[in-house]
Amino acid sequence: MMQKKNSSPTMKDVALEAGVALGTVSKVINGLPVGESYRIRVEEAIRKLDYHVNSYAQGLKASKTYTVALLIPNTSNPFFAQLVYHINMALLKRRYRMLLCTTDYDSQLEQEYIMIAEQNKVDGIIGLTYNPKLCIEENIPFVSIDRPMGSHIPCVASDNFAGGQMAAEKLADLGCRHAAFLRVGSSLYSEPNKRKAGFENGCLAKGLAYDVKILNDGAPLSEFEDFFREHMKNGTLEFDGLFCVTDFLAVNMVKMLSRLDLQVPKDVQIIGFDGVRAFGDGDYFCSTIVQPVPDIAEMCVELLLTENMHTKPPLVYLPVSYAWGGTTKEGLQSY
Repeated sequence: MMQKKNSSPTMKDVALEAGVALGTVSKVINGLPVGESYRIRVEEAIRKLDYHVNSYAQGLKASKTYTVALLIPNTSNPFFAQLVYHINMALLKRRYRMLLCTTDYDSQLEQEYIMIAEQNKVDGIIGLTYNPKLCIEENIPFVSIDRPMGSHIPCVASDNFAGGQMAAEKLADLGCRHAAFLRVGSSLYSEPNKRKAGFENGCLAKGLAYDVKILNDGAPLSEFEDFFREHMKNGTLEFDGLFCVTDFLAVNMVKMLSRLDLQVPKDVQIIGFDGVRAFGDGDYFCSTIVQPVPDIAEMCVELLLTENMHTKPPLVYLPVSYAWGGTTKEGLQSY
């Protein structure tokens, strides 16, 4: 078959090359069942002609762009980067593309990205946001991660309360007698705030004494060192266990305690939260409460692309688990 020079092959060209009806080509491209011999002929014609689906034209016909916007603070944080990866993979499985918008925790930029996404006619938005006054058009499907935004917007989160309780119980079971809860974060209400309540509940259940030190966003981490020094006597820290609200904070506390001549986990055991791993699939950076990131991504995409809003729950909790990462005593031969 001869094609016009410099013209891109069309579905009609594929149908002629394969010797099948145009509808058969459409079914193969869209993953619908056809006879095996027809499928093979169409796929061979697609390869021979180097045919590519015109997703823009497909979108116009279906009144869709097959594009979803993802708002996330950054991709330098390994936990956020893992979320981006798995959400993108969940979308690709459904033949959707991802428009990535990194906000750097900027409330104004979050709103600007929402406007840009709406102007580009995306089919929906998934957002891990920090703007308490975020405005979203009612006709744009939206799924929130970690922050409830009303009954009309589904929120997907890990079971943060259970994770905090799990951390307290684990420290107690490992012999800790006095623990501390450490957190850096904004005052904006979100599901991760429940990690503190869960930790306190676990401490009470186990009879574990505890203290709390919370810094606001932007405060220097050196304030934790001041906190430790206030609770040191003769080179010994009053706390023998720490629960840090993120793995990032936990890793920084390991370094800080080292500067104070304290060894982890010999002198102080530490549990973080998130489940961040070296190179994405290597060792855990610390003993940690693991968030089920692949499941979070799948749930977000599934809820976003479900057309019937009445079937969407306002809040979905996904279970967490514990993983040893070297900053607690189990797994060590001696301590």
